[in-house]
Amino acid sequence: MDDGKTEPTEASSSAPRRALAAWCVYDWANSAFPTVIATFVFAAYFTKGVAADPITGTTQWAYAMSLSALAVAASGPFLGAIADHGGRRKPWIAACTALCVAATAMLWFAEPSPAWVIWALAFAALANFAFETGTIFYNAMLPDLAPRRMIGRLSGWGWGLGYAGGLACLVVVYFGLIEASPPPFGLDAEAAEPTRASVLVVAAWFFAFSLPFFLLTPDTPATGLAPRQAIRRGVRTLIDTLRHVRAYRSIVHYLVARMVYTDGLNTLFAVGGIYAAVTFGMDFGELLLFAIALNVTAGLGAAAFGWMDDRVGAKPTILVALVGLSAIGTALLIIDSKFWFWIVALPLGLFFGPAQSASRSLMARMAPPGMVNEMFGLYAFSGKATAFVGPALFGLVTDLADSQRAGMATVLVFLLVGFALLLPLRVPRR
Repeated sequence: MDDGKTEPTEASSSAPRRALAAWCVYDWANSAFPTVIATFVFAAYFTKGVAADPITGTTQWAYAMSLSALAVAASGPFLGAIADHGGRRKPWIAACTALCVAATAMLWFAEPSPAWVIWALAFAALANFAFETGTIFYNAMLPDLAPRRMIGRLSGWGWGLGYAGGLACLVVVYFGLIEASPPPFGLDAEAAEPTRASVLVVAAWFFAFSLPFFLLTPDTPATGLAPRQAIRRGVRTLIDTLRHVRAYRSIVHYLVARMVYTDGLNTLFAVGGIYAAVTFGMDFGELLLFAIALNVTAGLGAAAFGWMDDRVGAKPTILVALVGLSAIGTALLIIDSKFWFWIVALPLGLFFGPAQSASRSLMARMAPPGMVNEMFGLYAFSGKATAFVGPALFGLVTDLADSQRAGMATVLVFLLVGFALLLPLRVPRR
């Protein structure tokens, strides 16, 4: 299939505004999980409180999250292809939401003892798998909800609201539970109950704020195929797509480029706090304040650059974001004072958000009609298949050079190589 044939047709009308708003609010709802559970609060609690020691805990957590991501990469394309033949997407999102909420709530029982390591890792990995899988079908709804002239803005608004939601939940958890003195609701600080209760807040947050999406956002109609038929046809379609991958060369080109620069983004997100703490001596309070400020700038950047996405295209928006990230990243390798770190690093978020939101909108524009779920399954694959490479390379170079700055320089390599790969991409005409 050549570029001219992969262009989806413009919908005759978009969904009602309240439906679009409800779709964006789901980003607000689900972002509490990666912010509070996978990145900040529970991940830190596991490594320092549940695992035998912080080094072992860090390794165990990394392995669990990596296996979860690989499971998403392996199953995502198949599930997406099956959903394309079934038609509806909201049942898949509902199942993933329910599984993520339930698995997250089960983390409450993980007491501060190595005896609970397997329990914590199993349910954290299961929740992460459900969260990531649900985003495949959630993202695939984007081109059906908004006219093509608004895809960039809707993606940016959703992504920006997601940053705000994760930040808001983090603030509630930190100041309402962890730093509260005395702990509320009679929670026992000796048993780490204020920290453990954060998982219940996330589960309730995700469930409550996802309801507008399920009540107000329209779904694509069902095809009428029985589940067994949808599975059989979906698997056959994916195999056929892979056999004739040259017919989708522009999409393959894009996914390879995205795979590379996403490794850089993921590494920056994963080790940025460590870099700030070790190289610039920031304590936990400063790191939390920095995370809040960075989330604010990232949300503003994603929302604001949505206009650029719709005006000049998603590809130029991604390229500008990668240039901005590379320039700021280079400066962060040179400066050596905490004051200048704050000044230089905060604008990082302005480009971090657009690189992610425009990537989603570009996939929405390039996906062939009738194959959107499958393509977003491959999109998920491109973001997870090599997710371990960036952090591993950072650790290796840091160890060999005995310098975090040298390790952080590897992030620039991913960003610049991704830029070079994306630059010649031929995007289907609007």
